[in-house]
Amino acid sequence: MEKPLVSIITPSFNMAKFIAETIQSVQNQTYQHWELIIVDDCSSDETVCIIEERANNDSRIQLFQLQKNSGTGIARSTALAKATGKFIAFLDADDLWKPEKLEKQLDFMKANSLPFTFSFYDCINEVGEPLNKRIEAPLHLSYQQLFFCNYIGNLTGIYDANYFGKIAVPSIRKRQDWMMWLTILKKIQFAQPVPESLAYYRIRENSISASKLDLVKHNFSVYSTHHRLNLIGATLCMIGFLFTQLILKPRYSKTIKASI
Repeated sequence: MEKPLVSIITPSFNMAKFIAETIQSVQNQTYQHWELIIVDDCSSDETVCIIEERANNDSRIQLFQLQKNSGTGIARSTALAKATGKFIAFLDADDLWKPEKLEKQLDFMKANSLPFTFSFYDCINEVGEPLNKRIEAPLHLSYQQLFFCNYIGNLTGIYDANYFGKIAVPSIRKRQDWMMWLTILKKIQFAQPVPESLAYYRIRENSISASKLDLVKHNFSVYSTHHRLNLIGATLCMIGFLFTQLILKPRYSKTIKASI
């Protein structure tokens, strides 16, 4: 029996420094039945040339280019429309997967009859050096917990498109992944992560908390727009969100001795 196809959704914009390594981390997977769908958002550097070179040597890599810069949400949505796999996975153009990422997650989903899962992940700096920081999550993540904190790293999520259908990606530029996970958990009530680190999240200098104020603004928008809460309701939710970030979430961030 042929293994199910995994469609990997990757938006890119001016990622010439990182995209080759990201693609290589997909090609290094022990699970090889995948398609990598990259949608470039009008890069002005050598990103497209690098992707084209890889795609010319691997038919599983597909490149699509937007006609104008439209943001990550539109790029992900465009890639999703092209996806043909049973499973939908996400990987941003500067992040990396560990070689057994897909295999372990798909085995975990099958063994536990799960239509969705994610995993822990490690943090690296701009040049790929380990920051000795691992981001974990509750082992039984509820919708309510996710409502006040996005515990799910975008680079780790996988869902079964036969179960959910293709979940629409919001067209906003930030926090689309959080809204997508909320849509999933609203249907299944809770999620289980693979309890180990399967990916590397790159923290770049120009995006380190690129600013805390921006983060608050984007999260407030999720509560007011996606959840359609009024000013008072959205404000109360933001207080709960900030409490979670400052008091609860640090329990799931661990100092480790990591190597790549």
